[in-house]
Amino acid sequence: MVKNFVIIGIGGYVAPKHLKAIKDHKHNLVAALDPNDSVGVLDSYFPDAFFFTELERLDRHIEKIKSQGIIIDYFVICSPNYLHDAHIRFGLKHGADVICEKPLVLNPWNVTSLINLEKETVQKVYTILQMRLHPEVKLIMESIKMFTSENRGKLTLTYVAPRGHWYHASWKGDRSNSGGIVTNIGIHMFDLLQSLFGSVNESVVYVNNHSRAAGSLLFETFDVDWFLSIEANLPLDNYPKINSSVRCIEIGDKVFSFSKAFSDLHFDSYREIFEGNGFTIEDALPSIEIVHSINNSKLCEVKENSTHPLTLLPQKNHPFV
Repeated sequence: MVKNFVIIGIGGYVAPKHLKAIKDHKHNLVAALDPNDSVGVLDSYFPDAFFFTELERLDRHIEKIKSQGIIIDYFVICSPNYLHDAHIRFGLKHGADVICEKPLVLNPWNVTSLINLEKETVQKVYTILQMRLHPEVKLIMESIKMFTSENRGKLTLTYVAPRGHWYHASWKGDRSNSGGIVTNIGIHMFDLLQSLFGSVNESVVYVNNHSRAAGSLLFETFDVDWFLSIEANLPLDNYPKINSSVRCIEIGDKVFSFSKAFSDLHFDSYREIFEGNGFTIEDALPSIEIVHSINNSKLCEVKENSTHPLTLLPQKNHPFV
């Protein structure tokens, strides 16, 4: 049965992944919203979809088509991070399930009210935690079986996704809007770590600024050194790269790269949702708590050999910061 979708936030980087997933699953987009009207990408997927630049006009259009017997099955939220909470509520109150891009919300305390609204509207909120679906995860799970709280393992996480000057001038460069790079860039990897190892026992943060963040997480069976960056020209020759991006986990002499097949995971995420196995608000909460804790931590001194080697590299000043 063909399902009807509405998408909020069509002009950004991630929206085409959702458009492709909707189309590849043979469903229909009836309307889209974005304050930016440069959305010719719609022509490649759903040229007949109605488009709006104002939420009020989208709201009126939805009421109109609902009166004509057209059911909206899903709202897809790809708007700036700080608007996710409001747009999720908008979709639920229109009687639809919601699929929201990461991060679901910026603050842990927003989660409880969304759970309550789910119950009130009898609808569901799903989020995209596609790293959990990556083929490398099964290989990692095999590699970590031997470790215990007495025989702890060591893991290094490296996530480098170079971005140009535009990033800092956009809403993504404003921490109050995006949550900073720990939230906007790193939340998928932190979600993956907590899904593998459980609750965090201790967190230490060495660096957390506009273009780089690094620290350590202690789980019950693993110590994790992590490094995130949007900087270009880092010395990454020893890391597996695809289009200058590095998304990898190292355990001993084993390296697991997540850059390959990374772009195909939205299709899989939608399939899981349609089959009743989508990731829920409750699934998203632990990683939201991790990044919130990191963003509100005092920085600790970086000591030689105590954390990820890239942490100690000098940083360049940025003209927009």
